[in-house]
Amino acid sequence: MTLETPRLILRPFTPEDAADLYEYAKDPRVGPAAAWPPHQSLEESREIIQTVFSAPNTFAVVDKPTGKVIGSAGFVGRHQTLLPGPDDEIGYALNPAYWGRGLMPEAVEELLRYGFEELGLRTIWCGHYDFNDKSRRVVEKCGFLYRFTEKNWVELMNEERTELHYALTCEEWKRLR
Repeated sequence: MTLETPRLILRPFTPEDAADLYEYAKDPRVGPAAAWPPHQSLEESREIIQTVFSAPNTFAVVDKPTGKVIGSAGFVGRHQTLLPGPDDEIGYALNPAYWGRGLMPEAVEELLRYGFEELGLRTIWCGHYDFNDKSRRVVEKCGFLYRFTEKNWVELMNEERTELHYALTCEEWKRLR
């Protein structure tokens, strides 16, 4: 499955994407904000592609002009019971060299379309930790509505964090379009 926006291609990861993934995944500004430690080696990035990023509806975010993988985005298989299902949650990460260009909101908007129109989801969730202003801006730009806040233990980071949860129902999304 490949999705396309004006500036991006969202496609499954391939083993050839490991160097591009490692380039941004080793940056301490990226993973810790999304609850995973920076990658320590190119081999670790290869392993993540084979395991985590091989999940259905997980996409490499590719810059159209260069063909470079600049991030990841997709559905993470996390569900809530507060709003009607079926539901899923969107997660994403972006190479800091591409921050501030509106690329992740562009990718998330396409994932919203895909989730509602093609996957038949009734609710799509998205969240961020209370210190992650960049993710908060993506959530706001894409029209997600705040639902609740919770503290949870983040195993990979070995710490407790406060997470803000947002969602859009299909009906809310249609009104925004």
